[in-house]
Amino acid sequence: MIAKTERNQIRSRVHFRIREKISGTPERPRLNVYRSLNHIYAQVIDDTKGETLASASTLAAKISTGGNVAAAKEIGKLVAEQAIAKGVKKVVFDRGGYLYHGRIKALADAAREAGLDF
Repeated sequence: MIAKTERNQIRSRVHFRIREKISGTPERPRLNVYRSLNHIYAQVIDDTKGETLASASTLAAKISTGGNVAAAKEIGKLVAEQAIAKGVKKVVFDRGGYLYHGRIKALADAAREAGLDF
């Protein structure tokens, strides 16, 4: 079995490789996702200016349980609504080195349903 720290180091290397290839622009900012054991966080980032345009998390949304698929769907919907309010329709999805499965996939699908294009 892989140790927790080793698993996170592997994820960090994968995320680094992903970030070499994608970057958020003013026209298409980056939708970044981070998940912990108990919470999930999403940000829409313009990398050229280095500023966050929209963000949502299970901590900020005061959702009682943030470590499940239902909470991820809620956060995906929230971050999409905030981004659309700022005039952002198209984004580049940054899965943060995580597998596109479970909570990450649920967040992405909810953001698409709420109107983001990626």
